Amino acid sequence: MRVTFEALAFVAGLSIATAASAQGLPNTKPEQVGFSSGRLARLTATFQNEVAKGVIPGASLVIVREGRVAYSETFGVANPDTKTPVTKDTIFRIYSMTKPIVSVAAMMLVEEGKLALGEPVSKYIPQFKDVQVAVEKPGADGKPTLEYGPAKRQMTIQDLLRHSAGLTYGAFGTGAVKQLYREAQLLANDPDNAEFVDRLAKLPLMFQPGTTWEYSQATDVLGRVIEVVEGKSLYQALKERLFDPLGMTETTFYLTDASKHARLAEPFSHDREIGTNAFIGDPRQPGKYESGGGGLLSTTGDYTRFLQMMIEGGSLDGKRYLSPKTVAYMTSDHMGEKVVPGPLYLPGDGYGFGLGFAVRKSNGVAAAPGTEGDYSWGGAAGTAFWVDPKERMFVVFMMQAPKQRGQYPRMLKNMIYAAFERTAKPAPLQD
Repeated sequence: MRVTFEALAFVAGLSIATAASAQGLPNTKPEQVGFSSGRLARLTATFQNEVAKGVIPGASLVIVREGRVAYSETFGVANPDTKTPVTKDTIFRIYSMTKPIVSVAAMMLVEEGKLALGEPVSKYIPQFKDVQVAVEKPGADGKPTLEYGPAKRQMTIQDLLRHSAGLTYGAFGTGAVKQLYREAQLLANDPDNAEFVDRLAKLPLMFQPGTTWEYSQATDVLGRVIEVVEGKSLYQALKERLFDPLGMTETTFYLTDASKHARLAEPFSHDREIGTNAFIGDPRQPGKYESGGGGLLSTTGDYTRFLQMMIEGGSLDGKRYLSPKTVAYMTSDHMGEKVVPGPLYLPGDGYGFGLGFAVRKSNGVAAAPGTEGDYSWGGAAGTAFWVDPKERMFVVFMMQAPKQRGQYPRMLKNMIYAAFERTAKPAPLQD
């Protein structure tokens, strides 16, 4: 089956302009915000073809520019077994797109003077005070061995936010320390967040704190810090600070409401592995663990609310969540020359890392177009977003297809920036 771009161009111009609003934002014709309807129609054709070829079960895509929804479409099925179609309210596992939300909640505490970036994590979780660093070296028999030594300094809250705490993930990449993480079975018997970080603190660090960007369970630790400061569960803290006031009614850690079960997106049965010995689970079964680094479920509409708040400098619908200066600080590079990329540097060429987000450092270098200062992240099952403040645009993409998670963010950037007909108009002055 092949759907041509030309056949879709006229229909897309109509359907995009009349699509259901993404959580309260007004819809507009693409031309009104500087896009070509015909070129955006290429997205529709491409994803319809990807679904028809069986590459992905389905997907949902929203493009917002200048505060208006220029494109909002769904494709394929949410569940390959039941053939339930993807709709605007389909619920996706967003995995690491949880991290920016938890990072924002932490920075709200910083603004209130309840937390400080330079503080040691051990102030809130004493188990991390005397952790060891393990250095992998070749043994006499050629097999790797680990040499242990003390950390030269304690990990800080800033380290947790920018992935420079020395922690790692057992599920991504190889190495002796990662093998220790896998063998520790950190999630066995469904620990709560306190028990999880207690187990994690018994493992060695992979790098000295503050030296290396290593994708890690640092944001899970940050989630526990929030619990300690707030005196409540991570979900309750996020619900009160962000989900309820932003109207993110579908965003949660577990689907305890059985009436929502049919709306949960599922991958193909042969595509459930998200990492080494890590597989897509069933959030219909509630548990105690609330992963600040990867546990949330959400919809494109809900995440649109979160990103609209961010692109507006920390406020939405008259309520302020963060100062514009804090948003700018979070979405600046925090690696500098001191923190170097690790072996598995997920932000990629041309990007640094801020406090919860990959941050583009120049218009060039990266393997896909963008704008200096744009910020982004994605999830292990195939969700992704990016925000381009200078172009007053953000994009939310959701699917459940782990094997395909690498290709679509780059493809989307190529195709969406190719649909530009002008740069952004200046933002209106605020009273």
